Amino acid sequence: MPAEQAAPDQASLHESMADALAAQGDWQRAYEHLRTALDLARAQEPAVPEQFRREVDRLRRERAQAREESLRDELTAVYNRRYLDRRLAEARTPLAVALVDIDLFKNVNDTFGHLIGDQALRRVATLLREGLPHDGFCARYGGEEFMLVLPAIHPDNAVLVAERARTRIADYPWSVVCPGLVLTISVGLAYEPGPGAGTGRQVLEADHLLYAAKHAGRNRVAYRDRDNVRLIEYCP
Repeated sequence: MPAEQAAPDQASLHESMADALAAQGDWQRAYEHLRTALDLARAQEPAVPEQFRREVDRLRRERAQAREESLRDELTAVYNRRYLDRRLAEARTPLAVALVDIDLFKNVNDTFGHLIGDQALRRVATLLREGLPHDGFCARYGGEEFMLVLPAIHPDNAVLVAERARTRIADYPWSVVCPGLVLTISVGLAYEPGPGAGTGRQVLEADHLLYAAKHAGRNRVAYRDRDNVRLIEYCP
């Protein structure tokens, strides 16, 4: 078979494989086969068919969307635990992590039902995302717990971010979600200027500080100033 006929046949084969893989949701391999088909077509034709260009662009967009969705929590749309763990493993100093827990959230589900509980979780996630530094992000840690990750931030500014998040949630008119609903959060903020940033040790420190905030009466931010645990007291 002449070489000029072989290449188009191979291009068609790769295009068919791309369609089959895309239908299965395997965007990575589908994109690779479509790129191969496109390269073969380019080798034979002075101009790439517009349909090929559109298909490549479509697969690229769908692949990017699928990847982004795989890193998001389905309920709250903040980042999920998979993304959080990866970013923490890649973290460079300095780094602040704020472990956030909705106070007495079980009572919300028991009193108002899980539908209202889900609405409350989504609203809390939205409020937590407000006011974050451009390189900071919020992730759902699990259940009613979230984590704010604040890279390259001064410790005083990290405390300010955490306290403003606590205040936004405490002051939010929760009655618009459901009459009688009231929500607050407790926060444990751990700052790491050295090589331990992003490690399990820092996350464990945030968890210990969160417990200190809960033990002090909830609706608090707890952080460490040198060797002393400090609490930002709730002022009604």
